[in-house]
Amino acid sequence: MSTQKKSVLEPLRIRIRRVQFTVGLGFLALVIGTALTLSLWTRLSGPVEALPSWLIEFFIAPVLRHLWALAVLPVLCYGAARVIELKPWATALGAAATGLFFTLAIEFTSNGIEGWLASGVVSLLLELAVVAGGVVLSQRAVVRGRANASKQETKAQEQASARKDEYAEFLREAELAGEKIAQREAAKSEGQGAPVQSLPVPEQPAAPAAASEEGSEQKPPGEPKTPAA
Repeated sequence: MSTQKKSVLEPLRIRIRRVQFTVGLGFLALVIGTALTLSLWTRLSGPVEALPSWLIEFFIAPVLRHLWALAVLPVLCYGAARVIELKPWATALGAAATGLFFTLAIEFTSNGIEGWLASGVVSLLLELAVVAGGVVLSQRAVVRGRANASKQETKAQEQASARKDEYAEFLREAELAGEKIAQREAAKSEGQGAPVQSLPVPEQPAAPAAASEEGSEQKPPGEPKTPAA
């Protein structure tokens, strides 16, 4: 019963994890983009202030304010897509919506509704257009990241198959070398176990004739010995 519940709830858990990951991706892009915007504004404040006010308000300010959507979010989406299988539009829209929600919440906390109305409709539309451009870039980044990841997986599989073939060839050569060594050992053992041929026994030399005559002629026991001269 518990196994069936786990199998039923597993798709829901996967969706929840994807939503959490998407929200975290958008929040991280907003944090990094805000820090990057402050750094760029500090360095470019002098040259930018010399430009016309309408150019700053309608073009430069929306881009710098939403730099997290145009630059940081596509980079994060690309890096995440190289590791995790993500849905392009769902990830881009969810992350951008998360970052935009936090941005609007911060502006509402700081300036209230009056701040939104004071900025004007055109400025709000331009900011939404910038965020929409960031969504498109993020979607393309996810697609490109998944394509590169699939290419990398294919290349890794080809390398693994090539190594497998090389290992099989090495094993085949090792087996052939082992068979040759076994054949040599068997031939050597057969040569050592062959019966040794009997050598001819050399003929013994005949005993001297004097020794044979002395042995054959024995004196009778009653014969007296001749005295020595």
